[in-house]
Amino acid sequence: MDLDSIECVSSCDGLDEEETSHLHLPFTKAHGVAAANGGAPPPGISPATSIHELLECPCHNGHTLCSTCKTRVHNRCPTCRQELGDIRCLALEKVAESLELPCKYSSLGCSGIFPYYSKLKHESQCNFRPYNCPYAGSECSVTGDIPFLVAHLRDDHKVDMHTGCTFNHRYVKSNPREVENATWMLTVFHCFGQYFCLHFEAFQLGMAPVYMAFVRFMGDENEARSYSYSLEVGANGRKLIWEGTPRSIRDSHRKVRDSHDGLIIQRNMALFFSGGDRKELKLRVTGRIWKEQHMNSSSESGVCLSSLCTS
Repeated sequence: MDLDSIECVSSCDGLDEEETSHLHLPFTKAHGVAAANGGAPPPGISPATSIHELLECPCHNGHTLCSTCKTRVHNRCPTCRQELGDIRCLALEKVAESLELPCKYSSLGCSGIFPYYSKLKHESQCNFRPYNCPYAGSECSVTGDIPFLVAHLRDDHKVDMHTGCTFNHRYVKSNPREVENATWMLTVFHCFGQYFCLHFEAFQLGMAPVYMAFVRFMGDENEARSYSYSLEVGANGRKLIWEGTPRSIRDSHRKVRDSHDGLIIQRNMALFFSGGDRKELKLRVTGRIWKEQHMNSSSESGVCLSSLCTS
């Protein structure tokens, strides 16, 4: 990675009876759910199907064990010491279908309750799941909510932090002929009560070396659509302008870069904008972020206003 300068102008065998008693807990809980519903069976179980019928295990000795405990007892039944097979326990599967469980991100704010078999799919898309660190200069494995990641970027990665929705940055590289995936320091902006990441880097696009700038939103995609940004670079009476919607940091830095969703500057054009003898890259990138204010459905369709911050 090439970090260049940036100037801001702006066990188990033999489990005893006590250790294996937890195997009966799911059935006790399911029975309790039915009792709490006035004797009605849990959702997903036919009224004609009793808990007793569900517990008629198809196994030879009638003993059940979860997959985790099966590994711990070395594939031997802790009750009768018979070798365990790979027979599905349809009784437990039907009980599992009847259970509704909270999202594992409930402590982070998710209040959803989901059927057992759809819980994992929800958690993979839950809006309350932690975000990955958006820093592009290293393979950082830190995750957390937005306030935590902002502090992490500031304290651990020492990124530039700015307040305001307009920016004027100058990117310098002493030998622009050596592109090789150079990455400049990430810049974080705070405006409209949200945080945005400004990226700038060099990489090979096919056989051509290019520079690219783009903005990511520190939040979910549906929130990101409420904002727009523009980037502008130029000199000598010429300019390039990019306008778009910031991508959420749910999309990785590499995914955004490889989709070319940003301002792309060919090296020859970048050197032209740098002026002088074209032996040093000196690009000034300006831009702004604004919030789209869509009018309600009773207003004329297709009309929106943009709100600029005053800081």
